[in-house]
Amino acid sequence: MDDYRSILKADPINWLLEKDNPSVRYFTMRDILERPDGDPELEEARQDIMKKGPVPAILAKQKEGGYWEDPKKYYTAKYKGTVWQLLILAELGADGKDDRVKKACEFILNNSQDKESGGFAYSASARKGGGRHSEVIPCLTGNMVWSLIRLGYLEDPRVRRGIKWITSYQRFDDGIKELPKGWPYDRLKAACLGKHTCHMGAVKALKALAEIPENKRSDEVGSAIEKGVEYILKHHIYKRSHDLDRVAKPGWLKFGFPLMYHTDALEILGILAKLGYRDERMKEAMDLLISKQDKQGRWKLENTFNGRFQIRIEQKGKPGKWITLNALKVLKNIYGRSQDI
Repeated sequence: MDDYRSILKADPINWLLEKDNPSVRYFTMRDILERPDGDPELEEARQDIMKKGPVPAILAKQKEGGYWEDPKKYYTAKYKGTVWQLLILAELGADGKDDRVKKACEFILNNSQDKESGGFAYSASARKGGGRHSEVIPCLTGNMVWSLIRLGYLEDPRVRRGIKWITSYQRFDDGIKELPKGWPYDRLKAACLGKHTCHMGAVKALKALAEIPENKRSDEVGSAIEKGVEYILKHHIYKRSHDLDRVAKPGWLKFGFPLMYHTDALEILGILAKLGYRDERMKEAMDLLISKQDKQGRWKLENTFNGRFQIRIEQKGKPGKWITLNALKVLKNIYGRSQDI
């Protein structure tokens, strides 16, 4: 049942299926139209992702060692370094079997992943190799685990260690009196893991765990997902949990793609919808989402880092195919069976 389409002011599907954006075309066929594996048009669109558009343009700028820009600045070269290219490639549906994509994955695993904890750090350890233990951060760990899972590394023991980092260390605290002691909390208490957990870090951790197929989630993953979802719902997606009349960060009301370590209400709704949640505390964010469509049933790209990427991705202030696709996925998952929430 496609009840969600009754919410639309017009049907944007044909627009999303245009061949100028093979990634959006592919995901529209797969996730919205539910074309089966083996469908010739679906397969053609999947192959086109690697042949034309942003993905081959990004890969054309890759250095021989699998990195972009300065290999030592894989994170700090925002948003042109290797971390950010891997994240964008995963968002765009790049083929994880491609040798260039594999090189990028291996570069990040070899240079960013902390050998001691399994988390991901923003600079490498010259003495021990891998990521520097003292510079592991939650949002980067969540983003890299999510990207690597998307690119086919779920069963890799190194990614399993990254997942274990999230379930072991990521907290979803909504204001606590006393912080836990020890690493990594002592170092991150001023920002990422203070008495109130960083909202963006929590979202990226939850996004990574949501990418694990349900039948492959451990009890620890399931428990962390429950905690993360409840944390998000306490905030009604984008509000201050202790004052629900206030927006926590106005930027979260502007929809962007790709978001890098930032987040917004659309991304958060997408994660909750993917996990199958339909909760009354999502209603205000859903109303916001629905209100932003134009007369053609499209959504604008309101927030972008264009000019700081290796390549430009759509145009700010114009109807965005990625924003529209992601909005439709939320509406379909939430309202596919009923419009009651």
